[in-house]
Amino acid sequence: MMRRTPLFAAHQRLGGKVIEFGGWEMPVHYTSIIDEHQAVRSAAGIFDISHMGEVLVSGPAAARFLNQTLTNDIRKLQVGTGQYTLMCQPDGGVIDDLYAYQLEPETYLLIINASRIEPDWAWLHSQAQAFTTPDQLQLKNVSDAMGAVAIQGPKTVEFIHTCFSKPSTGGWSADSPTALAKNQVAQFSFQGKPVWVSRTGYTGEDGFEVVCDAGLIEAVWEDVLAKGRAHGLKPAGLGARDTLRTEVCYPLYGHELNENTTPIEAGVGFFVALDKGEFTGRSRLAQQKEQGAPKKLVAFKLTEKGAPPRPGYAIWSAGPNPEKIGEVCSGTQSPSLGIGIGMGFVTPAQAKAQTPIQIEARGKKCAAVVVAKPIYRKAN
Repeated sequence: MMRRTPLFAAHQRLGGKVIEFGGWEMPVHYTSIIDEHQAVRSAAGIFDISHMGEVLVSGPAAARFLNQTLTNDIRKLQVGTGQYTLMCQPDGGVIDDLYAYQLEPETYLLIINASRIEPDWAWLHSQAQAFTTPDQLQLKNVSDAMGAVAIQGPKTVEFIHTCFSKPSTGGWSADSPTALAKNQVAQFSFQGKPVWVSRTGYTGEDGFEVVCDAGLIEAVWEDVLAKGRAHGLKPAGLGARDTLRTEVCYPLYGHELNENTTPIEAGVGFFVALDKGEFTGRSRLAQQKEQGAPKKLVAFKLTEKGAPPRPGYAIWSAGPNPEKIGEVCSGTQSPSLGIGIGMGFVTPAQAKAQTPIQIEARGKKCAAVVVAKPIYRKAN
């Protein structure tokens, strides 16, 4: 049986088209993917992200445990800040990519992918049991108790401060959400109840995320919609979320990242802190960083009109004797650029920007070119 977020009734009232996504019934769009995509690029969109998971890690040994379990250096955080990081197997394969926020001196909030809640929790629990000082560590899966929304787009700053009581009461010290810098998180008040507001983003636009008690999230959704509508805010579904993140080359677990792919291969080696000491997967990742990886994630765009690239499509070399060199892992028709774009893994020899390639779509090879990330830039 598919699961539903606390906002399911709100999506139905708005006429959202619901699809299955990782075991959840989620809106793919309300009006159209292009309409919602363009709203986020030019004004603002609000997304239901309540299907994502939340895990609290606390105690005197919380930072040490997380530094042993995750790839980024948790010591770089201070109360009220967050970082993108990954959780790997001993062979370097990615279990999940996630955000870690430090809420209090010994308390961290992990935001994990919806499809990975169960495997992530099982892995974290097993690692905690084997940890040197498990008595100094507490793990709590609060995914079912929490709801979350993301408000993204350049005009979000015009109204987000009207939605919450000010100043902050926890996390980063801020007069209002708009005073937060990127990757900062603070606790504010909504209808007299605490909510966490972060400024992170998954669209390439400025944006905020709100995490709170599941019973409060519908009231937050309705209030933000009401106050943002005059600024062009629209509800947005999974379709726009995917086209937006593909344009700016943000990875999605199950596409660019999986248990058979390392962060180095997926181009997120910047978030692997090899200098922090031992952590799970370090030896394989250090080896790949030094010797090179067997495959590389590249961004590309079609150079001729053709069917939009889709995950699983073959990537071929260009020239008179083409060879299969990889596979598309994310692909779409870019609403911002009006051309087919995507990301895929290829052999390192074909990974350089401006390398001509071909994407096989429905039995026909379409000309494309490897481009620098991100594919879409504001200057465009």
